[in-house]
Amino acid sequence: MERWIIYAFISMCFAGFTAVIAKQGLVGISAELGLTLRTLFVCFFIIVFGLLTITPTEVRSLQRANYLWLSLSAVTTAGSWIFYFKALKIGDIATVALIDKGSVVVSVLLAWWLFKEIITFRMVIGAMLIITGMMVISKK
Repeated sequence: MERWIIYAFISMCFAGFTAVIAKQGLVGISAELGLTLRTLFVCFFIIVFGLLTITPTEVRSLQRANYLWLSLSAVTTAGSWIFYFKALKIGDIATVALIDKGSVVVSVLLAWWLFKEIITFRMVIGAMLIITGMMVISKK
């Protein structure tokens, strides 16, 4: 198995725990305060990670395009996190997490449109199953 696939599965496991742990962390506080506190912790952990793994040479290789695209990614991440925490505060963990994972469909479409990645029949079926799952689980 390729390393990136292993990383993706590890990410999936951490993301699964994130929703459950965050829901418990929101007890008695607003979604906004919870998100702010969580983001401070994430920032601390990522800075430590960066200090341990990034070489000064790599930092010097940054270009304007890196700053542009990564700052845009930060804006979309912030938007995602803000509304994820608002939904998690008042909604069911399983429903919120599944709807959030619907972002896979958005990512597939954007990858096809912007990067000309090939969408296979298998991917279309998988995306349809994700959408169907979102509809089934989100119905009360």
